[in-house]
Amino acid sequence: MIDLRSDTVTRPTEGMRRAMMEAPLGDDVFGEDPTVNRLEEYVAGLLGKEAAIYAPSGTMTNQIGVYVNTGRAEEVLIHEGAHVFVYEGGAPALLSGVQLRTLPGEGGVLDPETVRKAIRPENVHFPRSRLLCLENTHNTAGGKVYPLEDFAAAANVAREGGLKVHLDGARLFNAQAATGIPAREWCEHVDTVSVCSSKGLGAPVGSLLAGSEEAIHEARRARKAFGGGMRQAGVIAAASLYAFEHHQERLAEDHERARTLADRLREVGYEVAIPETNLVLVEVERPEEFLEALAREGVLATPGKPGYVRLCTHLDVGDAEIEAAVEAAARITTLQR
Repeated sequence: MIDLRSDTVTRPTEGMRRAMMEAPLGDDVFGEDPTVNRLEEYVAGLLGKEAAIYAPSGTMTNQIGVYVNTGRAEEVLIHEGAHVFVYEGGAPALLSGVQLRTLPGEGGVLDPETVRKAIRPENVHFPRSRLLCLENTHNTAGGKVYPLEDFAAAANVAREGGLKVHLDGARLFNAQAATGIPAREWCEHVDTVSVCSSKGLGAPVGSLLAGSEEAIHEARRARKAFGGGMRQAGVIAAASLYAFEHHQERLAEDHERARTLADRLREVGYEVAIPETNLVLVEVERPEEFLEALAREGVLATPGKPGYVRLCTHLDVGDAEIEAAVEAAARITTLQR
């Protein structure tokens, strides 16, 4: 079975498994796990932030980011297709008591004027606008990179309006690989940033939130309250550290295979958006039927935005798997018409 559902399906490499076996351990809730501490220091430095905190998932680090930047009954401005809004189970309302105000924007990019107009004036009738959430790369837009100039412009408008800025950077290192721009340059414009080691970087589990010392101090309280405090977490943190240290540059291989996949699918009759990173959106008339047929041919994928399916390249997908997936899709082209 060729699994193109997500870059979260990867298995640890042999080097990663050795790092996990050999990791020095301690109790992370007491701050005594040397592997976790090393990972947090490494990622904070990588992103140009004062501190970072390790947690089980990107949803948790995003939600801690929302929590430390807002108060109850306040409002978060966010793109209408953002992961925090679409795929995190209503957690901002559940965990932080805030409401989300969704904004339109082509390819996941928010126009600065759209942000400016959405910031509420001070009035007893309105929730206070408190946080702008941005996402890079943008999942539902098909892994599109948020251009740095546009990103900075939206963030600056938010800050001028008294808002803080959080970046869902689950695939931020894909943006780095695609553009050559260091991840920390996007992070200069935000107060907190969440990054995943368990997507394209290939770790089995784990994400980090980075920000100021003060924000991460509060984040530790939130992580405990949200149930994310782990004990000898160095066992898994070692995999995340290995991923950051060894797998950043190889993300370009996933991008190249995504472009090959898109090109080959067009050759056999599909309408395919040109991918910028490792997510490929394929237009089909009946996505659920198409996915079922594809699975019968030995290829797994997921629904994309309406009218599309999404295929994701990753560490465990090579050239042979790409070609086999194209051949499988070619056998069922009638379902796209």
